[in-house]
Amino acid sequence: MRVSALHAVLANTQNRAGTPLSPTGAMRMPQHRHLVTRRHLLGASGALALGGLLPAGASAQAAWPSKSVRFVVPFAPGGSSEIVARSTAAELGKTLGQSVYVDNKPGAAGNIAMSEVARSDDQHTLILGHIGTLAVNPFIFDKLPYDANKDFKPVSLLAKVPSLYVVHPDVPAKNLKEFIAYAKKNPAKLSYGSAGNGSAGHLAFEYLKMTADLFLLHVPYRGTGPMMTDLLSGRLEASAVGAAAMLPFIKSGKVRCIATGSAKRLPQLPDVPTVAEQGFPGFEMTQWYGMLAPANMPAANLEKLSVETMKAVKAPASLERLNADAAEAIGGTPAQFAQFIAAEQERWKKVLLRAKVKPD
Repeated sequence: MRVSALHAVLANTQNRAGTPLSPTGAMRMPQHRHLVTRRHLLGASGALALGGLLPAGASAQAAWPSKSVRFVVPFAPGGSSEIVARSTAAELGKTLGQSVYVDNKPGAAGNIAMSEVARSDDQHTLILGHIGTLAVNPFIFDKLPYDANKDFKPVSLLAKVPSLYVVHPDVPAKNLKEFIAYAKKNPAKLSYGSAGNGSAGHLAFEYLKMTADLFLLHVPYRGTGPMMTDLLSGRLEASAVGAAAMLPFIKSGKVRCIATGSAKRLPQLPDVPTVAEQGFPGFEMTQWYGMLAPANMPAANLEKLSVETMKAVKAPASLERLNADAAEAIGGTPAQFAQFIAAEQERWKKVLLRAKVKPD
């Protein structure tokens, strides 16, 4: 009903009530009549406004996101995190109806990016959660600039990526057993690189060292990309890197894979046995990546984001890309991801304390 129509209704109502009319037909109301009518008018206008605002509010909520979404990756380009993030972002942009762009922000074992997003009040900023930033950093840093469990809301576990144990071709070892024998024969002469202290690669090799009773010098880098440069050139002897980032170099012969950290052999590397197969039953080392939102994200937006993210991860194009890089697409709910994070924190806390892993 238009406001002019509302006035007409009120005028008719007042006229029937016996309110005097002016010669032109307009109402002449005493002061108290004016107050009553004003209350009627405000009440009716409020009802009209409410009727108009509810759909608008619902539309505004449904319209999220209203601009491009920034997906922060707390590591340098070149690793498994890059592949998982870009694959997810490409498909998520289609399901959300807004572009999703990846923003690499490395430094301090991921703490710089995590801290920034934790403080963000922009509903269009997300971050890639990771085994290092969520299950390692809380136990190796005396003081973190973020709280892994309070400053973020889990959105979805995106993918798991098995760690591959690789060596430079100059290392005289064709498999894990030969590598262990060579390392023990040459103590303190071999070095392995990682994306940084507390990174998944660092964790993977420390886990292997503890299991096989080895000693190798750890060389931390600021990201997988810089580390790979030295590994390919022979300045490093070994590393443990996610399959997604390492497969092309294995296939080209630039590095040699001596074992996989997966529970079973990978279809992409059928001739490479797992660590468990080579004398260490039950051994498994898998990196994982998930999406997180700042803790202040409204529940409705979080629910929509989670649903669309699960669609994106399971989209045919995303599955094809992830499977080609030996990454397993997951796409769980926020509750499932939260439970997974808690279990991983409990698991790796014991390993980290035993290995006495410390940040740079």
